Amino acid sequence: MEIISYLIDFILHVDKHLETFVQTYGLWVYALLFLVIFVETGVVVMPFLPGDSLLFVVGAMCGVGLMSYPLSVGLLLAAAVLGNQSNYAIGRFFGPKVFQWEDSRFFNKKAFDQAHAFYEKYGGITIVAARFMPFLRTFAPFVAGVAQMTRAKFTFFDVTGGMLWVVGIVTIGYFFGNFPFVKAHLDKIIWAMILIPGLVILFGAWRARRKASV
Repeated sequence: MEIISYLIDFILHVDKHLETFVQTYGLWVYALLFLVIFVETGVVVMPFLPGDSLLFVVGAMCGVGLMSYPLSVGLLLAAAVLGNQSNYAIGRFFGPKVFQWEDSRFFNKKAFDQAHAFYEKYGGITIVAARFMPFLRTFAPFVAGVAQMTRAKFTFFDVTGGMLWVVGIVTIGYFFGNFPFVKAHLDKIIWAMILIPGLVILFGAWRARRKASV
C-alpha cells in the first residue's frame, strides 16, 4: 500500500518531485526522464507511469530555466520512439506464436485475425492517437507487433506520433505551465489528463461493442 500511495503522490505532485530531483542530482534528471518515458512506452507491464503530466512539467521547468528545452525534447523524443520500437519488437516476437494458436477459452483466433486486419488498415492513426491516451499508448505498439504490422509503416507513425506527443506537450508546458492558475490547480489538471482520455477510450469501446451487437 505504501508503494501505491507514493506512486499516486508522485503522479499528482510530479512537479515538486522533479524539482527536488533537479536540485539534488542536477543533470542526472535527464537520465531519469529518459528512463521513465522509455519504460512507460516500451514495457508492456508498466502503463501507469505519468507520461503526459511529466512532459508538461518538464516544459514548465524549461520555461523558468531549470532545464534545457532542446535537450529535454531531444532525449524524451528518443525515449518515446525507442520505447515504442522495443514494445513493437516484443509483440513481433510473440506474433508468430500467437498466429499458431487455436481457438480456446482464452484465445479467439477470429478476433485476433480481425485485429490484424484492423491494424493493417487503421493501425497508423491508432499508433499516433494512442500517444495521447494513458494506458493505451503502452499497449498499442505491442498489439501492432503481434498483429504483424510492417516495421516501415509502424516506424513512420511511431516517429510522427512521438514528435506530436513530446514536442506538443512539452511546448504547452513551456508556455503555460508557469501561469499562477495552472500551478495552483496542477493536481486537478493532471487528473483531467488521466481521466478524460480514459473516458474517451471507454466510450469508444462501448460504441464498438454496441455496434457489434446490432
